[in-house]
Amino acid sequence: MRRVLFFATCLLFFSLTMTAQKPAETESEWEKEYNARVRKSVINGVYIPKDLNDALNQLDKLIDSESKVKFKWLEEDEAVKKLHFSFGRWIIYNWSLYEGSRLSVYFQQIGVTYPDDIAKLLMRAYHRKLNRKDLDFPGLAKFYAEKRKEEHLEKLREGEVIDEFKKTKDDGKQ
Repeated sequence: MRRVLFFATCLLFFSLTMTAQKPAETESEWEKEYNARVRKSVINGVYIPKDLNDALNQLDKLIDSESKVKFKWLEEDEAVKKLHFSFGRWIIYNWSLYEGSRLSVYFQQIGVTYPDDIAKLLMRAYHRKLNRKDLDFPGLAKFYAEKRKEEHLEKLREGEVIDEFKKTKDDGKQ
């Protein structure tokens, strides 16, 4: 019996590794895969929303009534902070925000480029929808885009200069 179980496990492992998708080896392969991926409405068997309204409608379909009520009664900031590593991670992973999807492209086009920011924006918007508040989508998008830009500038200001050199224009003489 142990031997049969061992062989069955080996066979399962072998079949899974043989069917796994081979990662792109060149930048052009990666770009080709990415361009195909961001056009898909379904990735890994999961429907990918096309925009904010579609995402909010999908969350309405996916989240059970009891969870909606619990989420709704939290304060907005608390809901986003408390559920970022569960609900937010679900959004990031299932809607392929790191790997690229039509939803990630939609948000990139409006200036929200970081997957964690997209997830937080979606959670805030969904919380507002449940509480029948104005979504203020342009305001949310601007907030996350500016927040990321400011964090980047702060890192540049705090950065350490390792080496400085002055580049001179080569006049072609040797």
